[in-house]
Amino acid sequence: MSADATIDVAPKTRAVPAWLRGDAPCLLLLAAFTFAHRAVWFGDPVADFDEQLYSFIGWRMQFGEVPFVDWWDRKPFGLFAIFGLIHALLGPSALAYQLAAAGFTFVSGWLTFLLARRCVDRTTATFAAAIAVMLVAAYANYSANSEVFFAPLVLGMAVLLVDAEHPQFTRRAMLAMLLGGLALQVKYTVLPQCAFFGAWALWVEHRRGRAIGSLASLAAAFALLGLMPTLGVALFYAAIGQFEAFWFANFASFFERAAGPQGRWASNFYVGVSPLVVLSAGGIYAAFRMKRPEPFAAWAFFAAWALSALASVLLPSTVYLYYYAALAAPVALVALPLLDRTGPLRIAPAILLSAALLFLLSLPARYEQSLDQREAAHQLAATIAPHVDGKDNCLWVWDGPTVLYRLSGSCVPTRYVYPDHLNNALETNALEVDQLAEVRRVLATRPGAIVTADRGMTIRNPEAMALVEASLRRNYEPRLTVTMHERQVTAWVRSSSSARASATTGTAPRR
Repeated sequence: MSADATIDVAPKTRAVPAWLRGDAPCLLLLAAFTFAHRAVWFGDPVADFDEQLYSFIGWRMQFGEVPFVDWWDRKPFGLFAIFGLIHALLGPSALAYQLAAAGFTFVSGWLTFLLARRCVDRTTATFAAAIAVMLVAAYANYSANSEVFFAPLVLGMAVLLVDAEHPQFTRRAMLAMLLGGLALQVKYTVLPQCAFFGAWALWVEHRRGRAIGSLASLAAAFALLGLMPTLGVALFYAAIGQFEAFWFANFASFFERAAGPQGRWASNFYVGVSPLVVLSAGGIYAAFRMKRPEPFAAWAFFAAWALSALASVLLPSTVYLYYYAALAAPVALVALPLLDRTGPLRIAPAILLSAALLFLLSLPARYEQSLDQREAAHQLAATIAPHVDGKDNCLWVWDGPTVLYRLSGSCVPTRYVYPDHLNNALETNALEVDQLAEVRRVLATRPGAIVTADRGMTIRNPEAMALVEASLRRNYEPRLTVTMHERQVTAWVRSSSSARASATTGTAPRR
């Protein structure tokens, strides 16, 4: 070594890996948060109501049974197909669809993050995405309701269309319309959002100088792409000779169902929608009085989309609070100017609003409640199971958890497996059968067990309720009552004297 040689003894700093400087850490945190806060309900078969029906019909599709024909509901075929695929891959349990729903929710959060990055930095975008996924749970979509499954599709449309200057905008718009068609096959009420995205795409094409005749052709192409999934399902039902069943369940019955007394607005909605109001109003105020979002066109797109999402919520004649989950992502994006950590208030609004939402979720209390309810469901199933079978001695859930059919191993005495369809007065004229006649027919099969609740989740049909109560007094005895969703749910079993009379007369339950 030469005399003038030197040795560098200064510590060498290692470069930060590229993935740590990108979006990956934010998305990993978002994924962990999404699954962690939804894990409260993992494995709870009675976490909520509607997904029990979707799960049952989807599960039965594996056995060649068909929605609207073998089992009745008015939700689109695509929703049942999603549940059917989930159960085919992961088994029939509630955990299967809850894990899948958590995955869908994370995808929604990720797409919200991507959209937010157009206006804000990674930290703010992560907070916005976390707020969006918390809003989904806050509006009773913590298990697997339909809003969870159409949200990523609608967000995908927004991702494809938000950049009006993209050189491939027309192709992206075509793909967006197809995604909208798939979303319609999850829930038809996304129609106003699809209409907004279609109108936005046509406006962009008009601004680019496309001629009126060409715009009309493009509009027809958009409409066809959006209708393709539904047309495909309709053709399938026509091919199996059940188009009428498809048409009635998907469209006619929607207009024949009576509106609830609350209509589109109930008194408790004032409190229920307050998180959405605070976020959207705060975002609008911040955009015009604190810090103008850039690019402003992207934020204006989010605001217009939020209005179309509100139209989706208010489309049915009867609105329930959980419908507002459809506003989770667009409202979080409208709130970006308020959440922006480079704004006058820095990171404070993002932290405070996120903490407030997390507090409102009441996760420890909800976990204790979930443990109690899943235990109650399994107790009911264990009590019912000895009195029913999978062939002809069926359970009938007049009012209670649909999942009891699967948990108890029972057959089902009616194609109207969801209790609400036969006990709800609003459904009286919206079924393919006379509601009272179907109740009489089911009772005539002498179910081995009947499940009731002390009060209805909706307005009960008083005549149907009188028929059930009279049959319970004559032929059944209460065996177990549990508390579930703040109701007293009772399992009744056929009394020994009724069973002997049935055997003497040769009356057998019907499937």
